Amino acid sequence: MTAYDELTERIRGGSAQMGILGLGYVGLPLATAFCEAGYRVIGYDVDPEKVERLRQGESYLRDVPTEDVRRWVGAGLLEPAADPERLHVADALHICVPTPLNKTGDPDVSYLMEAAERVRQVLRPGHLVALESTTYPGTTRELLLPRLESTGLRVGEDFFLVFSPERVDPGNTRWNLRNTPKVVGGITARCTDIARLLYERIVDRVVVVTSTEAAELTKLLENMFRSVNIALVNEMAIVCDRLGVDVWEVIEAAATKPFGFMRFLPGPGLGGHCIPVDPHYLAWRMRALHYKTRFVELASEINSEMPKFWVDKVLDVLNQRGMAARGARVLILGVAYKPEVEDTRESPALDIVRLLEARGAVVEYHDPYVPLLRDGERALSSVELTEESVAAADVVVIVTDHARVDYDLVARAARAIVDTRNALARRRARRPAAEVPAAVEAPASGVRGAR
Repeated sequence: MTAYDELTERIRGGSAQMGILGLGYVGLPLATAFCEAGYRVIGYDVDPEKVERLRQGESYLRDVPTEDVRRWVGAGLLEPAADPERLHVADALHICVPTPLNKTGDPDVSYLMEAAERVRQVLRPGHLVALESTTYPGTTRELLLPRLESTGLRVGEDFFLVFSPERVDPGNTRWNLRNTPKVVGGITARCTDIARLLYERIVDRVVVVTSTEAAELTKLLENMFRSVNIALVNEMAIVCDRLGVDVWEVIEAAATKPFGFMRFLPGPGLGGHCIPVDPHYLAWRMRALHYKTRFVELASEINSEMPKFWVDKVLDVLNQRGMAARGARVLILGVAYKPEVEDTRESPALDIVRLLEARGAVVEYHDPYVPLLRDGERALSSVELTEESVAAADVVVIVTDHARVDYDLVARAARAIVDTRNALARRRARRPAAEVPAAVEAPASGVRGAR
């Protein structure tokens, strides 16, 4: 029996074991999905604290309930491991490690290459290796494949290599790993077939593409589509501000068109690990091929300038009150990169805090999901949201519009508000007129004047 036949039989019979490298926002949900399907999972992470918390039956992600972790660990289906040698017994190895940018804005594949070396050390006939980390087109074939074939094993015969991009959306209660289609592209047709067979056990629909490069580009296109359209409405927000027009009104009116328009919203900038990062992966790759991705790079430039746009709004408010930025007290509401998550990776709030502090402002923040905000070696603690803390601020800046924030209190107690998300007006629109405090009114610019 060939390695392909043996692995196929183990997957269909439910006896195949999974190995997950990286137990973060991608790896841990994937691990619990395989446990749910009845497969035994070895979850490896370089962070011993994560491993120990999982061993104690505790989850550190809001999207993965502690009850699930406790159940799967207790049943022996989930084995958190700090020793990469444990991955040897797994039949499928899923690489779910970070792929950030380095200081020059180029792809940092160091975590990926460390994971690839871990896989190379345990690789044996019958292994399926799936890269799920977002990366530039060509990574799977040009970086992973040579390293794995250096063992003497042959792809498509002895082991099987695919790229299947993660589509995790933290905090999304409608779309999850099960009902979000999963894209798979392999080095060979056999690689793709066996990965499709496996993923069909945990997702409702598997979408097959013809190569790893097609799968890699699929992920980049998804996020660049969002990046470009967000850049468009961010620029429209600047245009409307200059013209004295309410950008939110314009967007809502345009969204009534039943065809040819898709509603995107402006904000303080882009955050998270995907949308701010992915365009740079493609731009870097294409520069090596002597092509400049002008449209994509322009969108990144516009989005990266939004924190400064909103900081300028804060300075305008202070100036209208005869105040300088130096010594002014600013309260930031929300520092996570999007609502209802605890993730601060690439959050525009970090840039807004840095820019305000560079001007001499005294900055505090409140975020119900982020008790401690780390930025390099320094850290800030979330303050309690009270009438006193709001009233003490010279200006309140709504950066992330968490539903758990008491906006009525903010509108009632704040001296001035800069609302980058239109949170106050949206809340007002959802409520009966008799229940809406008069102070919730917000001008077109997103700035509520001082009083």
